[in-house]
Amino acid sequence: MTDELSSGELVPVRPGASFQDLDRLAEELVASAASQRVQLTGDGGLLTAFTRRVLQAALEAEMSAHLGYDKHDPMGRNGGNSRNGSTPKTVRTEVGQVTIEVPRDRAGTFEPQIVPKHQRRLAGFDEAVISLYAKGMTTGDICAHLSEVYDTDVSRDLVSRVTDQVLRDMRGWQSRPLDTVYPVVLIDAIVLKVRSTAAGVGNRPVYVAMGINLEGQRDVLGLWVGPTGGEGAKQWMNMLSELRNRGILDVCIVCCDGLKGLPEAIVATWPAASVQTCVVHLVRNTLRYSSKKYWQAIIRELKAVYTAATPEAAELEFEQFAAKWEPLYPAMISMWRRSWGEFVPFLAFPIEVRRIIYTTNGIESLNARFRAATRRRGHFPDEESALKVLYLAVLQRDKNRANPTGQINGWKNILNVLSLTYGDRLGLN
Repeated sequence: MTDELSSGELVPVRPGASFQDLDRLAEELVASAASQRVQLTGDGGLLTAFTRRVLQAALEAEMSAHLGYDKHDPMGRNGGNSRNGSTPKTVRTEVGQVTIEVPRDRAGTFEPQIVPKHQRRLAGFDEAVISLYAKGMTTGDICAHLSEVYDTDVSRDLVSRVTDQVLRDMRGWQSRPLDTVYPVVLIDAIVLKVRSTAAGVGNRPVYVAMGINLEGQRDVLGLWVGPTGGEGAKQWMNMLSELRNRGILDVCIVCCDGLKGLPEAIVATWPAASVQTCVVHLVRNTLRYSSKKYWQAIIRELKAVYTAATPEAAELEFEQFAAKWEPLYPAMISMWRRSWGEFVPFLAFPIEVRRIIYTTNGIESLNARFRAATRRRGHFPDEESALKVLYLAVLQRDKNRANPTGQINGWKNILNVLSLTYGDRLGLN
């Protein structure tokens, strides 16, 4: 088989060509484009012409398999069915718009599989659009990008329809069964602007739950859009009840950001769970009560509290801290006293375990991806649109993990400590 590209040069492509052959062909295409100043993509581009030829060859091969003989083969004469010309069809691909000739048969029974009837976009095109959408580009950005890079004009409505394909997968993901026990669950919230029918555009919290399973892998358990006005006990109970209904019967430690009503909802859902306030958020909230000129001193002295060897040592350090700062900032010290019961649980563990339960940083990293994906969008027309973008950001995160297994470093040692503490609850025996 040969391919006549826009440069007029014939490039051979053998059936069953190896990866080395394909690599050589790719190098020749790029070299040809550079030397002859021919573009790779867009109308008349080398890759566009190559894609057209590959699709055309595949369609002809499908027709030959359907009829039982190759084109121009004499054995097809008087065979009862035969080729009957072709119909032009333009499809959108990752390298631009490609016009192909879809062969027809006289009996009208040919059903192409490579480019099915009525299909105007190849899968790779849709995947490219969804990937750009997940990276934070708006529908308008994607239209402009495709026009500039691939010389392909698409409407915003088409981009929306392409990205809406993920909604079914998202609903399945949101209702999938979960493990019966998680050693650690992290819960946090991010605020987005979402339009609602009654209140117009407003700030809506989106709750994120991330579990660390028995294999030491972080898994986003779900996403929920809360009501305008912030968190409430009813909302937390609905969210945690859903997680329980999906299979989570027990959680050892739940790390959260002191969200109102959440500790009570956790204990009501999993009575044996320990609630751990995120220390990073606690320190961050501390600074809201104090003048900026004291921040360095406060952070330094609080470090002695949350890195103490035991809960008793931490209490001694805190009393020294309180004696110094309570006369100046009584509300700051009062906040720490109220949070003390949910601050100290992690101090009972060695350093390796403390690192994964004293902060929601694992989920904060995910929130950073969420912010990057939503920053340019202003507001969302509805809850489903907001969840769609966040779901795609979750998928991108999983795809781009540095560690393919997703396992936390040193997990075996951590699991050994957790099993000594929680025994049969982990079901490891």
